[in-house]
Amino acid sequence: MATNYRLFHCRPEDVFAVLADGWNYAAWVVGTSRIRGVDETWPAPGAKLHHSFGLWPAVVDDVTVMVAWDPPRHAILKARGWPLGEASVRFDVREHPRGCVVRMGEDAAAGPMAKIPAALRQPGIRFRNSETLRRLAFLAEGRARS
Repeated sequence: MATNYRLFHCRPEDVFAVLADGWNYAAWVVGTSRIRGVDETWPAPGAKLHHSFGLWPAVVDDVTVMVAWDPPRHAILKARGWPLGEASVRFDVREHPRGCVVRMGEDAAAGPMAKIPAALRQPGIRFRNSETLRRLAFLAEGRARS
């Protein structure tokens, strides 16, 4: 699993408040172009977030499913992006004297991307998720300041 860490200058609860708002997903997930809908039960396990990815006009509609939700410590999502496949995405958050440390792990779980050797696919995932965590930090830290 490709893993990234980032120190956020906010509380773990601020991070999970952003994760809980499915309408914010496109603001922090690199590659997501729009949110088409969010199940009323989001972020409960089994709830779906309906999104599109890619650049217009070549966007693909798919969903992300919440697999596990244990705020403010842990969440697991199954992000679908066919025809590329599916990814398992895990967030673990722990307190830190200057805020919290967010660990994000992601790897291909099904589809064509899962067939690429981990040593080749994981550097790209880590690169992308470095920016994803940067965006998530902006939202969570901004929420903490307001």
